[in-house]
Amino acid sequence: MGRPNQKHTSSKLVILVSFGGLLGAALIADLLWASSSTSSSAYRYIASNWQQYPSIVVHNLNRSSIKVDSKDKKKNEVQGRVLSATFADLPAPQLQWEKMASSPVPRLDGAAIQIKNLLYVFAGYGTIDYVHSHVDIYNLTENTWGGRFDMPKEMAHSHLGMATDGRYVYVVNGQYGPQCRGPTAHTFVLDTETKQWKEMPSLPLPRYAPATQLWKGRLHVMGGSGVNRYTPEVEHWSLAVKDGKPLEKEWRSEIPIPRGGPHRACVVVGDRLMVIGGQEGDFMAKPGSPIFKCSRRNEVVYSDVYMLDNEMKWKTLPPMPKPDSHIEFAWTVVNNSIIIAGGTTEKHPQTKKMVLVGEVFRFDLSTERWSVIGKLPFRVKTTLVGFWDGWLYFTSGQRDRGPDDPSPRKFIAEMWRTKLKF
Repeated sequence: MGRPNQKHTSSKLVILVSFGGLLGAALIADLLWASSSTSSSAYRYIASNWQQYPSIVVHNLNRSSIKVDSKDKKKNEVQGRVLSATFADLPAPQLQWEKMASSPVPRLDGAAIQIKNLLYVFAGYGTIDYVHSHVDIYNLTENTWGGRFDMPKEMAHSHLGMATDGRYVYVVNGQYGPQCRGPTAHTFVLDTETKQWKEMPSLPLPRYAPATQLWKGRLHVMGGSGVNRYTPEVEHWSLAVKDGKPLEKEWRSEIPIPRGGPHRACVVVGDRLMVIGGQEGDFMAKPGSPIFKCSRRNEVVYSDVYMLDNEMKWKTLPPMPKPDSHIEFAWTVVNNSIIIAGGTTEKHPQTKKMVLVGEVFRFDLSTERWSVIGKLPFRVKTTLVGFWDGWLYFTSGQRDRGPDDPSPRKFIAEMWRTKLKF
């Protein structure tokens, strides 16, 4: 009888020791995980909050060509699921982003011009009820902010048209004041060496967020929205300028742009003038509101790309990988390619909420092909972009609510950069 009891006791001991070992291993693993989590937060280079994708580049991908398997669609309907909040995201490789010194103030719908190693950041909303009326400067060599100076009191505060010749910055109208006030027709020029402003001839009509660029000695202003902030306009005017001075007293009418609307990138590379993306429609002032409170309206975001040729005719180029708007100053030119970061795309088909863009796009001017070359650390619109010494920078804008919610949330002042290679 003694042997069976000893055997039973030994079995219990083995079970207890095994259980204790498993418990100890779990505790050690938990400690190691916590330690690694704490230490990883100290890295300056951080991974984004996006789902991981393979390192691939997608060429000329239109969402209309993406098909949903009928079985998956039926399964979703049976389970009562709605479309994923991230339905508009495109596959793209990860980029390693480094957080730099934040701008002195957060900005939405501001403007930016890079001259050599200096990124001039203009105006914008601080909140929906407050607008900035000054310029901040970011030194891309020293990675520091400084040199703040004021804008003219009559100058618009957001949705500006802007271009530079390398010293002088030409500023065209935009929205004056917070909320959803209307546009102005005023234009100004800034001498970045003296920080002096001068007025120039006003546009024939007020415009809101027009596409603006210097091309062949003339300042071109195209499209944008009209005085109600909503109706897309197609007028195109130009003014001869040189060394910060207008050479004419009045703007000249040019060939209208094929499609009107605001929030587009307008880029000159060599002898090519290009207008990229944009939208038709925008928020409007609520009727009768004493503060011009913004009221939501239907918007159509598009992926159209147009180029003005030497004969002053518009040519249609391959569209962006997906519709993209709010990209007026979200672009830069690198190695004969146009790089665009962030923006907004078509609204969610069920929630009808605005959907922010988190991809970095490239348009190769040699092949006239689009690709998706990476992801931002989060989805964000109205980024202000610069490029220096191999680094792609962006600051300001309005970011998403999280990795699974691409709708807009807070205005940001953050500055980020990533090493760009292609």
